[in-house]
Amino acid sequence: MSEALGRVERPAADLFHSRRKLFVVFLVFTHDSAPEEYKERCERYWQQVGEHLGNLEAKTGVARHIYHESVYEQGEEGLSSIEKTHPFSYALAKARCVEGANLEAMEDRELAAELSDWERFMVMGFASSKVGELVRDLYTQALKKHNEHVVNAIDSTLGAAEAGILFIREGHGLQFPRDIEVFSVVPPALDELHRWLRDQSRRHQQAEAVDKQGDEVGQEVGQEDVPDLEEAQ
Repeated sequence: MSEALGRVERPAADLFHSRRKLFVVFLVFTHDSAPEEYKERCERYWQQVGEHLGNLEAKTGVARHIYHESVYEQGEEGLSSIEKTHPFSYALAKARCVEGANLEAMEDRELAAELSDWERFMVMGFASSKVGELVRDLYTQALKKHNEHVVNAIDSTLGAAEAGILFIREGHGLQFPRDIEVFSVVPPALDELHRWLRDQSRRHQQAEAVDKQGDEVGQEVGQEDVPDLEEAQ
């Protein structure tokens, strides 16, 4: 079951205190060379995520377990790995661990490596349809095993009436146990970020189309300038 964060009313929220709860936060990435407009939108997104998580915890229960994509160790070792690559989610996770929450080892390193290898093969493409079908089947099997491990890690550590936070990419495809109430933390800044990315993609495609049209016109003009050899003779 998925609840929209903004629609959680007080009477309904009180009922969730006795149930297991999982607050799902989608990872948004940035880097030093990213455009400033993108960086600003990322920072606004994570600020709103922090505010929404705080409101949700106040209504349904404080998170006692933290789960994070690509984390293979518990506690401080796991936090250190997050800090290196995900500074925004690290700040939120660290603050809760200081207050007594546990960072859990959600991933299995070997399963994650196998899935990554098959993903690379998928990106490369195939000359043979038979090989392509085989790799896609193996990728699907690896993805299934990986997702089952992640869900089992959450199911086995999230106790009765407890709340947890899951940091993971959009489109994760995980199927959680039915007795866990899943809350997707989706602040307005996420939609704003999606719109900005779509606008940038559309502008890039338009610029490419203009460049291509210019090249074609140039080729036509060049062809007109070439004398007809038969007429010249």
